[in-house]
Formats: sequence, C-alpha cells, structure tokens
Amino acid sequence: MSQSTTDPQSLLLALLDPSNRADPYPTYAAIREHGPLHLPAMTLHVFSSFEDCDRILRHPSSASDRLKSSAVQQQLAHGAEDAPVISPSFLFLDPPDHTRLRKLVSKAFAPKVVKALEPQIAALVDSLLDKAAAAGQLEVVADLAYPLPVAVICRLLGVPLEDEPLFSHASAVLAKALDPTLAFSGQTPQDLDESMQAGLWLRGYVSALIARRRRDPGDDLMSALIHVEESGDQLTEDEIIATCQLLLVAGHETTVNLIANAILAMLRHPTHWAAVAADPQRVSAVIEETLRYDPPVQLVGRIAAQDMRIGRAEVPKGDILTLLLAAANRDPAAFDRPDDFDPDRDPIRHLSFGKGPHFCLGAPLARVEAAVALSKVAARFPDARMVGDPVFKPNLTLRGMASLSVAV
Repeated sequence: MSQSTTDPQSLLLALLDPSNRADPYPTYAAIREHGPLHLPAMTLHVFSSFEDCDRILRHPSSASDRLKSSAVQQQLAHGAEDAPVISPSFLFLDPPDHTRLRKLVSKAFAPKVVKALEPQIAALVDSLLDKAAAAGQLEVVADLAYPLPVAVICRLLGVPLEDEPLFSHASAVLAKALDPTLAFSGQTPQDLDESMQAGLWLRGYVSALIARRRRDPGDDLMSALIHVEESGDQLTEDEIIATCQLLLVAGHETTVNLIANAILAMLRHPTHWAAVAADPQRVSAVIEETLRYDPPVQLVGRIAAQDMRIGRAEVPKGDILTLLLAAANRDPAAFDRPDDFDPDRDPIRHLSFGKGPHFCLGAPLARVEAAVALSKVAARFPDARMVGDPVFKPNLTLRGMASLSVAV
C-alpha cells in the first residue's frame, strides 16, 4: 500500500467515501492492519481490533456523553450553542441518568413483552410475503425488512402507523447524521442544516403526540413514560421526546439492516438459505453470524472520561474513541476465516450489540423480528434468487441497503 492509502486520515476518508459502501471490508482490513489510528490534532483515536474494541466497550472510563469531549467543551467555551439533534436520549448519557432512563424504557423490551409480540410479528410477515408471492418478486427492503420493524416500533410507542411517511424522511436524515464526518475529515457535514431541521421537525411531531397521549393515554411506551413523569420520577418532557426520537430512528434503521443483510448473505450462500428453509431452528445461527459478518451498526463512539490506556495506546481524558465494530468482528486474531459467512462456526461471537451498560436494549426484539422474517421467507420461497446487485444507502455508521430485488 502507498503512503497515501496508509496515512490515518486517508484511511478514514476512504471509509467515508460512498463508493466503498457496497464493500467496506477491505478498507476496514487496511485500518486493522495499520493498528490504532491516532489523530492528535482532532483528539481522535480509532480502534479496529476485537480485543481493543471489546476492552473499551467494557472500560469504566469509557463514556457516552459527548459533553465530556474536550473538543465540545472548547466549542462551548468559545460560544458555540449546545444544540444536539438526538441527545439527551440514553444512547448519549452516562450513569446515573442513563441508568434511570434505560430502566424505565427496558420494561417495553422485557422478554415476556417481546414474546407476546411474536404472533403479531408472524402475522405481519405472512401478510407481507403474501403480497410478494402474488407479485412474483420480493423487494427485500421495501416489501419486508423495512415495514416489519417500523410497524412493530410504532405499535410499541403508540405512534400511528399511517403517520410513518411523515417521519420516515426525518429518521433517514438523522440516521445519516450519525456518520462521523466531522471527526474523520475535520469538515462540517454538508447536510448539517438538513439534519438540524429534521431533528427539530421530529421533536415537534413527537411533542404533539405526547400532548395527544396526555389527553388520551394508551397501552404503549409513550403513555407509560408520561405516566412516570407525572408520578414524580423526574422524567422530563425533553427526556421523553429524546427517548421516543431515538427509538423511532432505531426502528427505522437497525433491524431493517439486520434482516436485509442476513437475506443478502444467505442468497449469496444458497446452502444456508436451503438449510433455513428446511430447518427454521438454524435461523438463530444465521442471525448471529450476520451480526458478526455484516453488522447493521458498523461503528460506535465513546469519550475518555479519564486518561485511558488501551493496549499500547495512551488516550488522554476528553479525547474521542471511535470503535470500528465491523472491523473488529472480522479480526483474524479473534476469528478463524473471518471473511467467510459461516453460521456453523462455534462459537459465534460479535460486538454488534455492544457490551457493558450500553448493550443494545432492543437486541431481544431485533432477534425475534429477524428470526420470524428469515425463517418464513426462506420456507415460503425456497428457490429465491437475486435479480441484479443490491443498492446501498450512503450511510457509514448505520450501513444498509436501499434496495435488493429477489425473484420468488
């Protein structure tokens, strides 16, 4: 590799390049081979090995609150307004606020709640596949991977499904805003204004829904969060709004990507499609291997709350740590044949749901939705085959497809 392609900044710019979105894994491999990337001028440290990322996710000084970043503190000291688009959802909080919010929201994702949703998920998948069968073709994202999790999260929150077209654009814009454009390039994202406007619009939409739920409570998470606030548990309206925003965006993106990525991997490896069609019990291994092999969340960020030592890397307090989970999940130091899609590998390990206090709250629901969707689509269409190549969205952090056409 030339110096230009092994320079830390060049490697990060290659990751941001949308032309690499269909297959970012050679770039991840180059970064992993380079070792941790340190850009002191940008107070940024990028980690890509399984060992380093695993250690940071569990490290007591690994913070999620961006206000602990020295770069943000400098901006605030020079008069910049603190106007985050998604914060203060618990995704970007640390204990004790994170603990309090997560405990309240976790009730909606408890195992018995998720289990109770399974018949409705199955019925919805059946109806979606009926339409595909009648058409003779399945557009994986638009016909299955997208409508399923969106319908489920809308039901959980109490959001009218007919309003989905209203907030789908805002959710897509906010998902793109999670890309580390400023951290990697030092340049303000071109779509920053659009992101801010989308955040403000979604905030207004959710705020209006909360007002409606105050007048007419339902059996849903939004009503439950309002009840908690009014019972004196100090859950503010801003916290309710930010939490619901986060769950709506997550419901639009992460499980969508998981289902679509798994279908793509199985279609590219037809023996696994046939195996799931013949034995639905194999679907769990397919899901876990997809989470390792082609994760829906490719990277996460943390802040060093104190000086940290990760391997040989010294990370000063306040510096940004970016963890390339997609690179870590294919680390040859942790996995045999890491670039092979092999649901039969034992054990299947991955970091795609995180570790520690920020372990993905929706993991049980995502697994159930994916299991039902994958087992049913393979059984219903055992001879499915791809028509053309998948088309990928420009997103880096929440990498996923815009379309994947399948003949059924």
